[in-house]
Amino acid sequence: MVQFYLLSVILNIVAGYALVSFQTEPKGTKFDGIREYLKDGTLRLVLGILCTAVGFFKLLTVMRGDIPVVGDLVPSLAGMASGFSLLLEFYKTNSNVTTTALEKIDSILVGNRRIVGIVSIVSGVVHFLFANILFL
Repeated sequence: MVQFYLLSVILNIVAGYALVSFQTEPKGTKFDGIREYLKDGTLRLVLGILCTAVGFFKLLTVMRGDIPVVGDLVPSLAGMASGFSLLLEFYKTNSNVTTTALEKIDSILVGNRRIVGIVSIVSGVVHFLFANILFL
């Protein structure tokens, strides 16, 4: 579906930018306001929920003429990873309950949030530019 395609591209780019720019300092550019806006906890929670949901539904629905599941695999996985990273980050800041599995997932996703963000941005841009290429 075209709607999930557009949502996947936009949310991958925005969530990737939110992950990449989280701990950068203001440089006096026009993007400082966007960076500060994306640091809001509620916005990051909503963005994480949307990215995870759209990434999951992107696995189930495909564009017309594309191969099911495999056709949108990379953007779907990037969306789910960035969304889950934002959700886990929100959970860690607002909760004091922890387990070993949560610590392991936290070290993988939140510890490497810049890499997850870059992969998400690249996936969104490439998915926008090359719509019907296998795995993109």
